[in-house]
Amino acid sequence: MSAHATTEHAYIPGEIAKPNTGWIWKTFWVLVIITAVEFVIAFVMTNPGLRTFRNSIFIVLTILKAFFIVGEFMHLKHEVKSLIWTILIPTSLLVWLVVALVTEGSSIGETLSHMFS
Repeated sequence: MSAHATTEHAYIPGEIAKPNTGWIWKTFWVLVIITAVEFVIAFVMTNPGLRTFRNSIFIVLTILKAFFIVGEFMHLKHEVKSLIWTILIPTSLLVWLVVALVTEGSSIGETLSHMFS
């Protein structure tokens, strides 16, 4: 009976494996930097003429943060490329649709407001 080998390791009390938290801290700092850039833009670009440009920057940075969070914490960056494109292309098209509908809706709203005033 003693001739067979066991592959189980004995539990050694007090032995704790070193945590692998480097990628979490990297993600944290990237998100902090992007958020700091958003705050700087919010306080520097106060001109009402630049409001649309400022909002566009906010939207792009927010989408960038969302993709980074999905890639890191939902492990999407470790998947095959076809799955990544299957998720990113419809999301990008949906964002484009929302932008197009908002733009067209505001154009129609301005036309109607000028028509009835």
